[in-house]
Amino acid sequence: MRIGVLALQGAVREHLAVIDRLEHEGSIVKEAADLVRIDGLILPGGESTAISRLMDEELVRRLSQLARDGLPLFGTCAGMILLANQIEAGKSCRLNAIDITVHRNAFGRQIESFETKLTITGIGSNVPAVFIRAPYITRVGDGVQVLAYHMSNSKTTSSSLGFPVMAKEKNVLVASFHPELTDDLRIHRYFLAMVEAAN
Repeated sequence: MRIGVLALQGAVREHLAVIDRLEHEGSIVKEAADLVRIDGLILPGGESTAISRLMDEELVRRLSQLARDGLPLFGTCAGMILLANQIEAGKSCRLNAIDITVHRNAFGRQIESFETKLTITGIGSNVPAVFIRAPYITRVGDGVQVLAYHMSNSKTTSSSLGFPVMAKEKNVLVASFHPELTDDLRIHRYFLAMVEAAN
């Protein structure tokens, strides 16, 4: 399978390295023309505002259409923000591909980054997760399945499970954290299974 990685800013090389380890072809995506012949697309972590500004209108239009057409998409950290349909305070996101609201930089500044282990539905337990200026999900739509939660010591939530940090809706998978920065390949394998099922 040929997996595209949006390569405007952020952890592009790391995702490409994981795709290579899993013996699939990685493809850099910088403009709409690069979306030809890909079977799935990863939107990496980075700085969501910077990535959004670097996406021209044709790329946004084409990506939004592919999301509606069922192309498997996987957004990590900033990628999750780009795929969400709302940021807290009512601001709309660029791609509107998954019915969630996200809170940017929810776990704090760069210095407050951390690593933990999660139990993820459909993947397993003790999955390492690296949170770097990470967002979390504050609202999920009716069609969204929450796959993982994280209980923060410094944040309060009405849920005893904590904050949703990984979710899926149809062909779209999102995570607050950076699975590409660990040696555990299970999350990428899960996404590749989504891609295989769609093709």
